[in-house]
Amino acid sequence: MPIDRALLEILACPDDHHSPVREEGDYLVCTECRRRFPVKDGIPVMLLEEALPPAD
Repeated sequence: MPIDRALLEILACPDDHHSPVREEGDYLVCTECRRRFPVKDGIPVMLLEEALPPAD
C-alpha cells in the first residue's frame, strides 16, 4: 500500500539530520543516511531502533 503523498512530504528521518525520505517498496529510505524504515500495514515505523542499515 503506497504512502499518501502529503504524508510522505512531511516525513523525515528521525536522526539528527532530519533528511527527507523516499518510498522504496516496503520501506521509507532516508535520502542522507540511507537507513530503511519499514512500513507495516500502511503505517511507517519511523523509529531508529526499527530502522535497517542501507541496502548496499
